[in-house]
Amino acid sequence: MKNVRWCRIEVDDRPAYGLVEDPDVLIIDAPPYEAHRKTGRRFVFRGARLLPPVTPHNFYAAGSNFRSHIEWANRQLGRSRKVPPPQADIGYRSPNALIGSGAEIVIPKDAPGPLHYEGELVAIIGRRVRNVAEENALDCVAGYTLGNDISERSFQKNDRTLWRAKNSDTFKPMGPVVATGLDPMDQGITVRINGKEVSSYNTKDAIFSLSHYIARITAYVTLWPGDVIWLGCGGPTLPALEAGDLVEVTNDAIGVLVNRVVRSP
Repeated sequence: MKNVRWCRIEVDDRPAYGLVEDPDVLIIDAPPYEAHRKTGRRFVFRGARLLPPVTPHNFYAAGSNFRSHIEWANRQLGRSRKVPPPQADIGYRSPNALIGSGAEIVIPKDAPGPLHYEGELVAIIGRRVRNVAEENALDCVAGYTLGNDISERSFQKNDRTLWRAKNSDTFKPMGPVVATGLDPMDQGITVRINGKEVSSYNTKDAIFSLSHYIARITAYVTLWPGDVIWLGCGGPTLPALEAGDLVEVTNDAIGVLVNRVVRSP
């Protein structure tokens, strides 16, 4: 696929894929990583309701992939993880938690907090792949977007699994668009809260590369078109998010993933 930017928006109350050609979105009849045609319909990008770029069958998340974040979590959250970890671990997230840019992050009414952001680069898988070698792993990637791995730390500490700490509805903003032709291991990720920069790192500091994760995953399970792999975040994730905050995850090539935080009534 040539270097393009694409997204998924709501059209006539239904999801539709579109190619982003500023200032418009050109609607196509299939996902961009499949055979597709332009339908002739176009909408102004800034006025579109953005949806998560894909609805994945499987949702993978790199665990503890940045030294700076592991060291911070060991100090701040009372963890005792090895730095660096002995192997690349992969977690699962639930697609039910996905929302698009512009949608609200809803804090559960009984969540004591703190609630933390984790701005991440996300890889979108474009074709079925199994048992792929690292040197060929990126051939299956259809492009890259941004994610915000919202984490409720009290839930995370008290539950035996991450089922609600990471997967409560609206806890996984993803978007705004997918960009192709990027180097996943040299992308700057910045997070802003209410317009103030609170985090900035580069994916080149990751402990394990995306190629390594893809090879490790596909040694055991099949990756399917539309699956996503979130690559983890670097550095601290403070300050904690509060109702009313506007949180933005940014990258020069992908754009700005922006969501308002609210509390469930």
